[in-house]
Amino acid sequence: MSWEAWLTLAVVAVAVLVLTRDLISPAVAFMAAVVVLLVAGVVNPAEAFQGFSNPAPITVAALYVLARAVEKSGALQPMVQATLGAGRSVRLALVRLTVPVAAASAFLNNTPIIAMLAPQVENWADRRGDSASRYLMPLSFAAILGGMTTLIGTSTNLVVSDLLKEEGYDPFTMFELTGIALPIALVCLAVNVLAAPRLLPDRLPPRREARSRGGRGFSVRMIVEPGGPLDGLPVAEVQKVLPESARIVYFERGGEGAGQIAPDKVLGGGDFLTLIGDTDAVLDLHEVSGLASSQQPHLPYEFRSARHAYFEAVIAPESPLVGRSLVDVSFLARYQATVVAIHRAGEPIRGHLAREPLKPGDTLLVISDRGFADRWRDRNDFLLISRLGGPSPVPTRQAAIVVAVGAAVVIGAGLDILPILHLSLLGALVLVLLGILTPNEARDAIDFDVIVVIGAAFGLAAAVESSTLDLAVANLVEDTLGGFGAHGAMAGIIVVTITLSSIITNNAAAALILPIAITTASDFGVDARAAAIAVALSASASFMTPIAYQTNLMVYGPGGYRFGDYARLGTPLTLVVLVGLLAMTTVG
Repeated sequence: MSWEAWLTLAVVAVAVLVLTRDLISPAVAFMAAVVVLLVAGVVNPAEAFQGFSNPAPITVAALYVLARAVEKSGALQPMVQATLGAGRSVRLALVRLTVPVAAASAFLNNTPIIAMLAPQVENWADRRGDSASRYLMPLSFAAILGGMTTLIGTSTNLVVSDLLKEEGYDPFTMFELTGIALPIALVCLAVNVLAAPRLLPDRLPPRREARSRGGRGFSVRMIVEPGGPLDGLPVAEVQKVLPESARIVYFERGGEGAGQIAPDKVLGGGDFLTLIGDTDAVLDLHEVSGLASSQQPHLPYEFRSARHAYFEAVIAPESPLVGRSLVDVSFLARYQATVVAIHRAGEPIRGHLAREPLKPGDTLLVISDRGFADRWRDRNDFLLISRLGGPSPVPTRQAAIVVAVGAAVVIGAGLDILPILHLSLLGALVLVLLGILTPNEARDAIDFDVIVVIGAAFGLAAAVESSTLDLAVANLVEDTLGGFGAHGAMAGIIVVTITLSSIITNNAAAALILPIAITTASDFGVDARAAAIAVALSASASFMTPIAYQTNLMVYGPGGYRFGDYARLGTPLTLVVLVGLLAMTTVG
């Protein structure tokens, strides 16, 4: 290989390593990689930044605006109400949930669909006395599967389409992917419904886990009030006055703590207690005489008034909170909200909550004014914000207009009246001009980190090609898997794409692999478009880990899942995608 190819390989490897360790955001990692390759002369400025003049990121930005209008207007609420039906059959309920979600995700961004449905599914399962873990992961997977079936269903399809055009081929049409993706999606949906009740453990979400099993829930830190009714009582007596599901897991006095505390240990004023309990228990603890929240000085005055509400907020992977504590970020000043408890899937937090480094997927129980969700819904700090006990959103009079605009974009693209870029921009402009979204709301709806990653991915793809790294890797694939023919070569490409998309973003994985896939396909007599479709769909097959896709992470905490739970259900779905794509990519 040339030195340019070695340098490109090294830069890409470092970027992937940095992302797997969550050291910096994907946008920063890939822009840094592009800049290094630009300075080294591997790519010129036009190649390095061609993605930012490409239609793909602009189209994705416009579709974010449309998705925000759908969410704000409640246009999907009739579908939500229809899916949450009666009946005790888990599989029937999964059909009612996953099929409409997959259909909607074929034309809308997945994130607002899951953001709208997840809290309501959790409440619905709670009312049924059921576990939300049976429904939330299949719900996320259904959204992923639906997004695979059309050009605008996921940004990855748009990115691959425009990269294909850069390679000298025609871009994908609106429904070109449907003939391949739809059968795969339908089989996966069937597996999703049939296998989920058997393969998914009966995890309980934070709200019910402690209540039902005495297990993990939210961690909350309280202080024994000096001179209060609990001052001088042994732990065994204090436990009797606590909510039934709450239990003490950590004790701290004078700066020294212990995870084990004897029942006859006498508590004193100023002692700190970390307790585990479900949402109800955490709220009830604030009513126990003699106990006060360690966050009491930071709680709003008369926080039980009608002006304030409790929210659950799930931390996003790119959030500025990741790796930092509540103290580090001055949470109260930044968010105008106070964290009263934290839930972390798989492990309780026993120490000082305000000084605990936060992780993606952590669920914060916060108290704030009722505008908290509106202020932070369109930022990258939280993946999901749901108000506890809040009313379900209702469709507004603007919902019909939003549906009409969305339908016009889809139909216009399907009939090739205008390119999808033009239609999506016109749709976004109409929504702003009609006042359905304000200019600020439209701007805030765009996830600029995703846009930067897409733009940078084009620069990395150009480096992979111009450095001849794609030829070197294609030769390696041929030498290693050539004995297995086209099936073996394409299986290697698909597996590498799925693996890479599980640890970095789908868009970046697709951009890096596409030049290699096209070169490999040419060597084995596989049609280049078939190889491109295989890359697009395998990059979207994000079923194996919670960090593989943002909707997986959105349901991670609320579903009470553990990291390995995703592979239980994700493995058979991934195998279906692999087999289906192999049957297609070796034709032609």
